[in-house]
Amino acid sequence: MRRLVGHRPLMLVGAGVILYRGRQLLLQKRADDGTYGKHGGIMDIEEIAEDACRREVMEEIGLRVGKLTLFGVYTGPEMTVSYPNGDIANYTDIVYVSDEFDGEPSLTDGEVAELCWFDIDALPENLHFTDKRPILEFAARLKEQLC
Repeated sequence: MRRLVGHRPLMLVGAGVILYRGRQLLLQKRADDGTYGKHGGIMDIEEIAEDACRREVMEEIGLRVGKLTLFGVYTGPEMTVSYPNGDIANYTDIVYVSDEFDGEPSLTDGEVAELCWFDIDALPENLHFTDKRPILEFAARLKEQLC
């Protein structure tokens, strides 16, 4: 695709999931920039969003995800990424949440540097800019539900 369009902006669709247990979120530290974020990635052509979430979580951290609940769809200029090589992409991100997963989390594909559980009152400051809004919004909603 990049051979055809060069560095011009592409619109891409991603699907991701915020995994949680009680008051804690399982976040991944990205290997590329050291920021923390949810689990997920770019959807394949004709792939169902829920299937993309489950595939990405299995590929990235080796967990099997059960029920997914749609949390939100994130779009807009804040979802535009300019890569070091000059490529530009604007993402539409379909975000789910789930507390149904099993397996032993492991670093399987090199995209994830580490996995950490964070309490909703002690989230890391260096959240990836495309993941910050859904993570903070979900943490606030979870906090309301637990109070």
